[in-house]
Amino acid sequence: MTPRDASGDSRWSDLDRPPLNAAALRRALVREGSLWSDVEVVQHTGSTNSDLVARAASGETPEGVVLVAEEQTSGRGRLDRRWTAPPRSGLFFSVLLRPADVPVTRWGWLPLLTGVAVATGLSRAAGVDTALKWPNDLLVTVAGEERKAGGILAERSGEHGVVVGVGINVTLRADELPVPQAASLALAGATVTDRDPLLRAMLRSLEDWYSRWRAAGGDPAACGLQETYAAGCATLGRVVRAELPGDRSITGEAVAVDGDGRLVIATKEGVQEPVGAGDIVHLRPA
Repeated sequence: MTPRDASGDSRWSDLDRPPLNAAALRRALVREGSLWSDVEVVQHTGSTNSDLVARAASGETPEGVVLVAEEQTSGRGRLDRRWTAPPRSGLFFSVLLRPADVPVTRWGWLPLLTGVAVATGLSRAAGVDTALKWPNDLLVTVAGEERKAGGILAERSGEHGVVVGVGINVTLRADELPVPQAASLALAGATVTDRDPLLRAMLRSLEDWYSRWRAAGGDPAACGLQETYAAGCATLGRVVRAELPGDRSITGEAVAVDGDGRLVIATKEGVQEPVGAGDIVHLRPA
């Protein structure tokens, strides 16, 4: 009998996009001493972040739960932007972290840490060059043009929890791109597009960076996170426009990421202004 998902379609209806193997993922990632306590794969959901935030709010869900969806119908990015893609064409997952031993003032580094971990894991597993756009986009190069292939969203859940969601386009084809500026790992020439090893690589990299960060009390300089993020950040050295809350904007050169994870913009007036939240537009190629 051919397995079918909730919509009635065969899980193997697209042979280029086989389903994830939840049991194999758990065997590889959930072990004694590991950060990961469970890996759950669902066929459909609105948003893995929304689901895990709701589950974690009670405080009873353990740290290290990973929720993966084969298809998201209401995936969210920053500023409530929607993220949709065909079933099994990407990796859409959220993780629950409880960094109780790190001051809350340093939790803002979690999306940047996740960006470093994802970029590192994909570089190793897929052989594709990636770059980070502050604060939460993963960029790849397609036909000489820089495009977005993924994004990260962090949300508080209860007093002690943070849910970090990741969405990566893996096998999205050119005619499936939601906007011309989007891309996928396949379009960027990835040597591996099997989602199982890609997910394992990203989660192992995330565990490594998260452990280092926690061991340093969340100090991004002491654990090497601040330096590594800056080295892989495509925003630094660019002329950018920061579109800020309240219909305000700043234009200048992005010169640094400070100890609080903020982007420092040097304006033509000679002022260095740190930006903690906003939409960044790259105005000049690197």
